[in-house]
Amino acid sequence: MGKQEIISWIDENKLFFEDMAKKIWGNPEVGYTESFASELQIKALEKAGFRLTTGLGDISTAFVAEYGEGKPIIGILGEFDALPGLSQQVSTTYKPVVPNGPGHGCGHNLLGTAGVEAVLALKEQMEAEMLTGTIRYYGCPAEELLSGKTYMARAGVFDDIDCSLTWHPGTFNMTTNSSMQALTGIEFYFSGRTAHAGAAPHLGRSALDAVELMNVGANYLREHVPDGSRIQYQITNGGLAPNIVPDKASVYYFLRGANRRQVGEITERLIKVAQGAAMMTETTVKWEIKAGCYDTLPNKALNELMFNQASKAGKMEFTQMEERFAEELCQTLDSSLLEDAKKNKFGLNGEKALDPEFYHITKMYGMTMGGSSDVGDVSWIAPMGQIMTTCAPLGVQFHTWQATASFGSSIGIKGMHHAAKIMALASYDLLLNQDGALEKAKSEFVKNTSGITYEPGIPVDIHPPMQKTDTAAVSAI
Repeated sequence: MGKQEIISWIDENKLFFEDMAKKIWGNPEVGYTESFASELQIKALEKAGFRLTTGLGDISTAFVAEYGEGKPIIGILGEFDALPGLSQQVSTTYKPVVPNGPGHGCGHNLLGTAGVEAVLALKEQMEAEMLTGTIRYYGCPAEELLSGKTYMARAGVFDDIDCSLTWHPGTFNMTTNSSMQALTGIEFYFSGRTAHAGAAPHLGRSALDAVELMNVGANYLREHVPDGSRIQYQITNGGLAPNIVPDKASVYYFLRGANRRQVGEITERLIKVAQGAAMMTETTVKWEIKAGCYDTLPNKALNELMFNQASKAGKMEFTQMEERFAEELCQTLDSSLLEDAKKNKFGLNGEKALDPEFYHITKMYGMTMGGSSDVGDVSWIAPMGQIMTTCAPLGVQFHTWQATASFGSSIGIKGMHHAAKIMALASYDLLLNQDGALEKAKSEFVKNTSGITYEPGIPVDIHPPMQKTDTAAVSAI
């Protein structure tokens, strides 16, 4: 009976959360600047009687909202940061709201709102049944910069949870059984000596030469790293003018690998490349680690628990208008990309632009996908379950204008409600420990971590880059 009441509460209050998601979508904010979204969610949670703690990990937009007392402690993870340059109307043609402005091309306007929706629904049922235990909503900033949760984890805010649940907008309803890659974000700063590039170039020591030599060395390094690793970079400072030998230059690297150990080894080798470039150019080099997220550790027990709630949450239904919107948006995609999506190897229905079915693909366990996310950090602290729901048409890629259009549409909203119901229902079972669900998740976690203790990938002397947006173009998935 309790589960039906949770679903009914979400259905009865859905307009409130739709308004929240649309407001965040209409006021996109990049990582570490999400004051509008953070405050909007805080007010809703505070009004509902949740205890709020803000400024977590020295990040002004990070917070946790808590209701209840004692064990178990169930966390639901939320995000709300946008991406630069992805402003877009809800349209099947490219129409930015603000040219080159930010936009929710990863659907975090939906992601965080569904978390708020889930904990508020669950709180109502906990009150009605006088259930013991604690539920928490974590407002997590800067996921696109792959560091918000790492700073929060470094501050210990996840240490006492028994498990966590999360989700991500997608193009299918499915449990997220594969892992994403570990990542280190590291910026190198070279210092040389300026000179007139035409009249006295011999007096200069070019920091830009050092950057370019480092990049050449990094490109040779690509051949000698484990399969599936990635080395990606962006020159963040290339000097001031062509006729001035630059005394300052910098380059920002993303290093991805199957796990933290692999990424750590690649990082050490890249630092040697940088030092060699500095030696060749008679410059000096310093570096700063700006992100250090873990690979994600799927939990079968929690993912199966969430999958089992999908039928109880009800099957998604789409209108003819939504199906037409999806089909028209698909026509804007690269044809080969659309064909690859249709020929997926996991048994998903590739014939429909919008698929209402829910899939649990167990053969994805043990696979590593190409993206990264700071949810990986949380998954190595306590068991974490994750799903995706249909919020965009088949073939739409994250971090594109088509994604922004989808995540602002009624299709995205429906996927948000579906995710909220599943997380709330699964959390209800965890609070009651139905069929030993919590013990199963914990036992699997202990086995899979094999005694590995989580250690943050960002050093303690590095602080969150509050109010900085210069590196916001570097993003996660």
